[in-house]
Amino acid sequence: MSGGFKEAPRRRFDFTARSIAARLFVTAAALSSVILLVAGLLLTEYYRRTAEEVFEQRLGVYLRTIVADVSQSGEEGRTGPGQLGDPQFELARSGWYWQITRLDDEEHAIKASRSLFAARLPKLSDQGVPVEIGGFRRGLAMGPDGRMLHIVERVIDVGDVGIYLVQVAASAEETEFQIARFRLALIVAFALLAIALAIATAFQVGFGLRPLRLLRAELGSIRQGEREQIEGDYPSEVAPLASELNLLISTNRDIVERARTEVGNLAHALKTPLSVIVNEADAAPSPLAGKVHEQTAIMREQISFHLDRARAAARAGAIGQATHVAPVIDALLRTFGKIYGERGVAFAGGAPPALRFLGERQDLEEMVGNLLDNAGKWAASAAQISVATEIGPGAGGRSFLRFTIDDDGPGLDPGLREAATRRGQRLDETKPGSGLGLAIVTDLAAAHGGSLRLETSVQGGLRAELRLPGF
Repeated sequence: MSGGFKEAPRRRFDFTARSIAARLFVTAAALSSVILLVAGLLLTEYYRRTAEEVFEQRLGVYLRTIVADVSQSGEEGRTGPGQLGDPQFELARSGWYWQITRLDDEEHAIKASRSLFAARLPKLSDQGVPVEIGGFRRGLAMGPDGRMLHIVERVIDVGDVGIYLVQVAASAEETEFQIARFRLALIVAFALLAIALAIATAFQVGFGLRPLRLLRAELGSIRQGEREQIEGDYPSEVAPLASELNLLISTNRDIVERARTEVGNLAHALKTPLSVIVNEADAAPSPLAGKVHEQTAIMREQISFHLDRARAAARAGAIGQATHVAPVIDALLRTFGKIYGERGVAFAGGAPPALRFLGERQDLEEMVGNLLDNAGKWAASAAQISVATEIGPGAGGRSFLRFTIDDDGPGLDPGLREAATRRGQRLDETKPGSGLGLAIVTDLAAAHGGSLRLETSVQGGLRAELRLPGF
């Protein structure tokens, strides 16, 4: 294959279950979201533990400072909070507290920070919190102000001076506030990252599937008769498909061409013996010869009808055939205008120049010609044709051309319209013809995936609506 890519029309993603692009995008977005969610939870939990450890280490520093003061001094009152260097221990109910409780006397004398404001801290030992290495206890407990407190405590023995329980506590709100700020920052960062990943995924999917869109555009050009085969250099994953499609198209054309040849040969093989029979009957006139003439005429009509159907079926199967509608309509209007002009029947109408029929010109001429001929036979003074486009039902959205032929004749009873499209049905023997015209149109339209419908015309006569694939 040679040549360059034909630029495919830009399309939005088709977010349906049948769309590969949608499946890839949704799968990547879902996996990315799950990964980001799990990563966010893990990071938040890690930050929580780190923040709590740092916070408790800070409390541990205060605790060791107080323990050192109590151990080095012989008096409870010399463990002043000024040595801690934090003014929050001086503010009432600030959330930062320390407390020293003597355990070896009956009064259990207590020395506490001013921030406790005559309240007391709960003991972790009373709540069953185990002792850690170094004699420390740490945990959470409800404080006197109704707030959850981080508490660190240790029992120290100062010999003759006494045994003391030293406690330092701080509100958990500070840690929770830091964690909340971190969580908010993480949500914002991950949301922006998710948007960036979604954009990158959409670009990746669009770029990765671009060869398939180009292949689709090439197939559309072939179907519309603009190209004969797929052209362009495709990636290694798509190139075999393009080659197989080109081979299929070529094989289809060969089969259609052979079918045409065989149909022509069959027509010649049948018509020659029939001509010999007719000539022999003419040489010896008799009732038998008349009967032979009658039956051979019927045979010729049937042969022509079925051969035309075979040709139409072969042509309808061809890929890449397209015919401009307007020139065909104009030529037929001129022809039938001359044929029926002596009866005073005027033909009018036409088709937009851009419309094309997905099939060969001969088929279009035969279908529309039969309908115009039928309208000319029955019209009183006028016959008219118009062509419009419409979209067929279903998800495929296939385009169709709707040919509307109206006449101002006597019309046709609704009960007889179906019979009129059957092979050999002549509803009025006074009119010329074989009765095959509408049947041929019906069969040809069906072979192309279209249809023929008969209705009442706005002009009072018969309306024929022919639907054929086109664009």
